Amino acid sequence: MIINAELVELFHYISSQNEEQKVSTYQGQMTCRYGYGRAKKTALQGGSGQDFLSVHIKGDRCNFVICDGVGQSNQGSSTTRYLGNTLLDWLDSTIDWSSKEFLSYMEYLPVVAMKELQNPISSDTMYICGRLELPTLENPIGRIWMAWQGDSRLRFWRNGVEVSQFFKGTMRAEERWSISEGPLGGEPHVYQSRLEYGMPMRLQLHTDGLRDLDPIDERLPDEQIQILFDAPHTDGLIEDAAFLEFEW
Repeated sequence: MIINAELVELFHYISSQNEEQKVSTYQGQMTCRYGYGRAKKTALQGGSGQDFLSVHIKGDRCNFVICDGVGQSNQGSSTTRYLGNTLLDWLDSTIDWSSKEFLSYMEYLPVVAMKELQNPISSDTMYICGRLELPTLENPIGRIWMAWQGDSRLRFWRNGVEVSQFFKGTMRAEERWSISEGPLGGEPHVYQSRLEYGMPMRLQLHTDGLRDLDPIDERLPDEQIQILFDAPHTDGLIEDAAFLEFEW
């Protein structure tokens, strides 16, 4: 399914954790592909997925977040949804993009969560969040900003060449955010870089439920990514999976 930007000036997607989302495409000043799937066991039991995905595009600006809950519980689903929505709000409102400010925010967030969610059961989630400000003819230098904890996948191509080396050693399973304690296993990793006008780029994020994508460098068509979601080789997904990809 393709959503035409001429008909939709804004694009806002939030994954439902209670149903699947087939791989779909939004085409505007950037192209965004996204998909969501629950583990087969979870889907058969009518349960909520632990992963969460949200993206908000307005013209040449985009905020996005992907979360992967740790453990198996309904509280884990709630934690990923809470963190995902809260990070998206932060990305839309912050004026301080420093590592220090983001760490301070993530350390304080449990205090807010305990009040808003009325003392929830402790649970953890991994996450990647970010903002794209595309370069334009009028403003030829854009910006990419991202922050993360955990082992979800993050890959970046500039002019067809992968430049993900910076991320490789920072995607660690022992790192995550706790709704009761804040960052665990280390401080959040923050990446910021310029984006040059006229240079084709591709940014791909997904949770470990789509680990079959790990060795693949080329851009797969929608139907092949959907096969990974359908997972016929294992009779359905073993773990929840969320997928997000941008091209510009």
